Order: sequence, then C-alpha cells, then structure tokens
Amino acid sequence: MTIRRLLVTAAALTLCMAAHPAPVRHLRILTWQDYVPADVAADFEKETGIHIDVTLSNNEDIIARLRASGGSGFDLAQPSHDRVAGAQQAYHIYRPFDESRLPLNRYIPQLLASVRHNTSVNGQLYGAPYLYGIEGLVADTRRAHIADYEDLCRPDLAGKTALRIRRNTLIAMSFASGHDPFSLYGDPKAYNQLINQTADRLIECKRNLGLVFDTQNEIVDAIKSGRIVAAMFWDAPVWDLNRQAPSIRFIEPKSGSLGWIMTYALPLHGENEDAAYAWINYTSRPEIAARITKTVGNFTAYSGTLKYVNARLKTQLFLSLPRGFGSVHWYPNVPAGYEDMEAKALARIRAAH
Repeated sequence: MTIRRLLVTAAALTLCMAAHPAPVRHLRILTWQDYVPADVAADFEKETGIHIDVTLSNNEDIIARLRASGGSGFDLAQPSHDRVAGAQQAYHIYRPFDESRLPLNRYIPQLLASVRHNTSVNGQLYGAPYLYGIEGLVADTRRAHIADYEDLCRPDLAGKTALRIRRNTLIAMSFASGHDPFSLYGDPKAYNQLINQTADRLIECKRNLGLVFDTQNEIVDAIKSGRIVAAMFWDAPVWDLNRQAPSIRFIEPKSGSLGWIMTYALPLHGENEDAAYAWINYTSRPEIAARITKTVGNFTAYSGTLKYVNARLKTQLFLSLPRGFGSVHWYPNVPAGYEDMEAKALARIRAAH
C-alpha cells in the first residue's frame, strides 16, 4: 500500500506540474525602434527561456518614464551615452554596472572609452556600449561636390540643399566655422556667444535652402526625387540610398562627423538583473551583433563583427569613415542650462524668413 500511495502521489505531482508549468521569465526593455530585432529576441528566448517585452521610447521619454517611476517598471533601458550621467546625477534612476558581468573584451576600445568617460559617476560605470552612428553629409555626387557643412549654404547650390533646425546642426556648423563648441562646455558665456554667432550664420543659410526637414522620410524622398542634391544627414539611411543609387554617398565633413553611441543602462529598481546581463552578453556575440546591424542599419560597438556583415555594408562603413574614429566628434554630456541657450538660438532660426 505504501508503494502504491507513493506512485499515486508522484503521478499527481506530475499532473500538477504539467498543469502549472514554470513561469516564463520576462526582460522588460525600454528602447528605440528596431533595437531589439524580433528574430534575435526569439532565438534568445529559445536559448535562455527569457521572453523580452519591448517598450519603444527615445532619450527624453526614457528619462521621463524612469523619473516618474523612481527607476522601476523596466529591467534595461537604452539611452544615448550623453544622456546617462546627467539623468543619474539629477534623478538617481539607474544602478551602476557590475563590470565583471559585462563583455568588456568584446567592445571596440575607442567606443568603450568614450562611454566610460561619459557615463561614469563617482567612479562607477552606468552605461555599456551597444551601437553607434555618425552624422555628416549626403550628396548626389553627379550634381554636387561638397566637403563641409558650410557648402550647404553656397549660392551655386541655392534651393537644392537641406538642413534640420536642431541642436546637432548648431554643433556641426560651429565646428565648420573653425571652433570646437564642446571645448566651451565649461564656459557658458563663450558658448552662448558661439551658438548665437552660428545661429546668425544659419539664418543667412536658411534663405539658401531648398528644404528644412524634420523627418527621415522627408529628406529621403527629396533626395530620391532629385529635388535636393546635398544635405546634413546621418549614416544608415544614406547607405540605403547608396544601394539604390551609387552616386548618392555619405560625405565625411572636413571638420569632422558627429558621433553618438547608444548604451545599455540598468534602471534602479529593475527586477530581472540576471536577464539584463544575459541579453547584454548575448547581443555582444559577433554573429548576433551582425544580425542586429542588418536590422538597424547601424554598426554595433563590438569587435569581431565585421566578418559577419554584408560586404557592401562593410565597404560603406569604411568609405564613410576614411579617417577612422579619430575624426568623429562624440557628443559629450550637456551641462545644465546649455540646452536652454541652444533652444533660444534655434527659436531665432525657425522664426527667421
């Protein structure tokens, strides 16, 4: 009878476990469009049993959500590397990384160094590199030959060039004028003077433009139609245009491209830290990183990836960065109050006719 009872009990437990399987672990990521490719997430779940829940966001929204929740509700966030330290110092919404759990040997050294410089607070690392992008110039080389941002204001190209009225345009035009705006981040008076001088130049330039655009689709359509022959633009869409029309190329500005790095950051009260580290390490594998590049269009921050990337895309990268990372101006953290100066300058430019 004892053996019989044991067998019945074991069978009952088996049925109970079948009726109530182990709960699926979830990783909640606050991120940008396409940064978590569905096929990569599916393979990650097969390997680890961790299901990824994606909430789409942007820099401002990431900060706002985590500030409102006190750093809870998500296990991983993806702000750009210039938007981590300031948010942490002001709102305490992140926790530092345990560097022993990061794939430090897989990062491209220059990108890790830039992220470390920008996202460290009190000697602790709050950001880990994910992918990067550059912004410079695009031109239909059959119809326009340009070398720097200022060329978009040339009279011979009147009505055929385009810009956005954004802070990155102020920064780029400041570099093109021979100044380094980032070197003035410790001198608000000098920075304000430079930004206003640049704004005056952009007001003059605005009269020369054929298009002031806001969205990617606007400028892509204008370039494809031939209405615009040169513009300030970021890399991935230009590479796509180049695949359709080889004469449309990304041009590295003489004064240097602008660079941004997207990171991983750990929300202060995330509930699944192990899952977060698992995803970070999974996406650092070269073959997985190459799949992410294929989906997003931007290159990841991991070394050893290029051998898995489409040959044409790899060639486009090298043509876009002929001087390597040394000519890229990576965005540093913006000091408090500086974006207010820029906003006033940008309002003047938008209001000008």
